Parts: sequence; structure tokens; C-alpha cells
Amino acid sequence: MKIKAAFIAVSAAALLAACNAPANNNDAPAAPAAAAAAGPVELKAPAGVYALDPTHAILQTSVLHNSISNYTVRFNKIDSKVTLDPANLENSTVEFTVDPTSVDANFPGDYAGTHANSGFRNWNEDIANNPAHLNARQFGQVTFKSTKVTKTGDRTADVTGDLTFLGVTKPVTFKATFNGEIESHPFLQVPAIGFAAEGTFKRTDFGMALGYVGDEVTVRFDGEFIRQSDAAPATAAQ
Repeated sequence: MKIKAAFIAVSAAALLAACNAPANNNDAPAAPAAAAAAGPVELKAPAGVYALDPTHAILQTSVLHNSISNYTVRFNKIDSKVTLDPANLENSTVEFTVDPTSVDANFPGDYAGTHANSGFRNWNEDIANNPAHLNARQFGQVTFKSTKVTKTGDRTADVTGDLTFLGVTKPVTFKATFNGEIESHPFLQVPAIGFAAEGTFKRTDFGMALGYVGDEVTVRFDGEFIRQSDAAPATAAQ
């Protein structure tokens, strides 16, 4: 994290200055004071319900492929809601829904030539609907609903909740980072906030076979949320 890295850098600089200082401090020029560490960042966004702006959001998952690379896909249809309590962050909640049929693998290969008997038209359909993969025909949504929010720093929190995937529900923790806030969105004229989150889970915990890809799935999210009011839609124009 940037805050932790900055703290380590300042501490290391101070330590090196102390080790290299001349023994006779009266004859030595005064060393410049180390820059003061940044103070706590207050969460000034007003309490309320914030809806995801889908035009400014990305959700990606990656998994080890053939033990040599991280195979990454994104999902183009996601929805999320944050109920924010800035005075007591632990009272905040997060809900997330993913449409597995919106998976985008950016597959440039000859799918028809290499998967002639799959029954699917392309690799996206295969990943989405194949019972060995996301099995979207039977399980049309992947959902996450938080059960606990724990503040871990001025801009960070652990968000633990129930992940429901392939009909199985398991607890998963995501590490969230508060990216920033604006008092008035330039197009919607309401408060807006931004968050990033990352976490992992095991495919086998949800009943998937290992095959030629690894067990651990890494999830990465980044997006903007718009405070809901009667006067503003949830989606920004730009």
C-alpha cells in the first residue's frame, strides 16, 4: 500500500541519516528534518447508499493456467451497492452481483477449429455456460454480500462476506482501498466515491475440478459509486 511504503521510506531515510551522522554533533551541520508523514485521511463523503456507475468500473479474475501464466478475464455486466456510514465504517455494507454470461476472455484464436464439438459458438460462451466452468445456464448470478467491515488503515478496510458461486456459499474477505471522493459529481451534481478491492478464493471450495488451471482465483475490482437521490441516476454520461 502507498501509505505503508511511504512510512517505510521515511523511516529508512531517518535511520540512514542517524547512522551516517558525525560523532561530534556540535561541528556537524544540522541534518534536514525528514518530511512529516501524511496525516490521517478523513472520509468526508456523506452517509447514504451509493450505487455503482457501470461505465466506470472493472471486474477481473485471474487463475494460473497450465502452471505457467495467469489467465485473466473480465466481466462486463456487474452491479454493486455500498451503504456507507463514514462515522462508523464498521456499520457500512457492500453488495455485489455479477452476470457470468458477460464474461469476456478476449480470445483471438480459432475457437471453431479447435473446439468443433463443444456445442458453443465461441470461447466466451464456453466459459459462461459450460458446466465445467461458470455453468451460467443453471446458476445465472454470482453474488457477494458483506457480513463484516473492519477498518485496517486510513484508506483501507477488510470486507468479509458471503460469496455465492455455482450454488455454493462461502465466506471470502476482500481488501478494499478507498481511492477518493468528490463532493459534487461533474455531471450528476451529487457526491461520488471510488473504491478498489482485491481478494482470492479457491475454485475447489465451490465444487469445481482443477483440470489444467489452478485452484486459487484472484479477483480485482475498481470502480466509482454515485450517491443515490431522487434527482440523479446511477450512471454518469462520461
